[in-house]
Amino acid sequence: MSLDQHSDPFEERLSAALHDTGGAFEADRGALTDGGRTRGRRMRMRRRAAVLGGAAGIALVGVGGALLLPGGGGSGEDGRTSAASGAEVAAGTRVTPTLVSGEELIRTLKGLLPDGEFSGEQGRGTESDLGPSAHVVYDDGKGPAAVSVGLYRVEPGSSQAREATRCPDQVFTPHDSCATSTLADGSKLMLFKGYEYPDRHVDTRWWNAVLVTPQGQQVSVSEWNSAAEKDAPVSRPAPPLSAAQLKEIATAPQWRAAVDAVPERAGKPSAASSTPPPSADGPAVRETLAGLVPDRLEVVSKGSQEEEYAYLVLDDGGGKSFVQINVQRDMRDVAHQLYGSAETLDDGTQVATQQEPGEKGGAGVVMWTVDTMRADGRRVVISAFNTGAQHEDATRDAPALSMKELRTIALSPRWDDLI
Repeated sequence: MSLDQHSDPFEERLSAALHDTGGAFEADRGALTDGGRTRGRRMRMRRRAAVLGGAAGIALVGVGGALLLPGGGGSGEDGRTSAASGAEVAAGTRVTPTLVSGEELIRTLKGLLPDGEFSGEQGRGTESDLGPSAHVVYDDGKGPAAVSVGLYRVEPGSSQAREATRCPDQVFTPHDSCATSTLADGSKLMLFKGYEYPDRHVDTRWWNAVLVTPQGQQVSVSEWNSAAEKDAPVSRPAPPLSAAQLKEIATAPQWRAAVDAVPERAGKPSAASSTPPPSADGPAVRETLAGLVPDRLEVVSKGSQEEEYAYLVLDDGGGKSFVQINVQRDMRDVAHQLYGSAETLDDGTQVATQQEPGEKGGAGVVMWTVDTMRADGRRVVISAFNTGAQHEDATRDAPALSMKELRTIALSPRWDDLI
């Protein structure tokens, strides 16, 4: 199994936040209009065109300071330490963290798992541009199971940090259970039990624990009931670790130390220069969209993320229809990827339309999209489906909103108040 997992951050908003790494984004229309992480990726690089309603890409920003590496506080091969004296830290001396190898992370993961047999070991150290991670195939005698750990850094208190431990919406990510709690040290912990494939065409189960500390250390522990995340037969009824065991592994202090060992990258922009302007408020996007829907349609359910993205499930009596919208600030830097041959209105607004099959596994699903960008770069893109959830089979012949109605909604001046 590759350590680069789940490259679609919207369909599984947890993806970037919860899996070992974000995966690459493609600048194709499908990814650009179908949520291409939240969600996550949702950990969202706002300037990337592929982000539509989700979280994407955690920046691996390292920190300096005293460091305890996996394996304990002693010296030697399994317990190397690079610790600054109190005087050095007090004086503001920059301490270069000792790198943690992929092999060390694998040993740490194996040491935290119950007794069993191990194979398929893969690891990336803290020096990797893709971020540190460890993966093993673990067998407790009841069948092989993939287990992996991904380590990240998020900005404390940011929307990315909050999204990482926020339970996903059943509309996007069907699951059996999910709960988020606050630990004694202020860390947030999410425990999730769901499925690798939203449409469950294969009954591969994916269970996940995500920890985010007040310092911005993020630990994601995942397990499956198969020897690989994808393309491997189900080997047991459920993954091997209980929720309590997932929590114990995710909260192990060794992982936090490894996150702190990620070096700062050369050329990393300062906090001031990298802070994006405020994004459109997600709940406001949701309510504005609801107010623009024709009266003939009933809003069955609705939801949003903290910023930019919202959805409605509509019904006109002929079956449910899922509608999603993304409202973004200045996106002129990717306009050439989105609107090469698009219609241009008198005021400079570009409009691109597309009608295509759905891509999330539901039988007979179609997606109709209107993608607009104002002359100043403000972007509103809306898609409608002929099903109540993209991973479910079609419930009607066509979406509840026509292409003309989608265009009217996307071009409404009411979005100008949000962006």
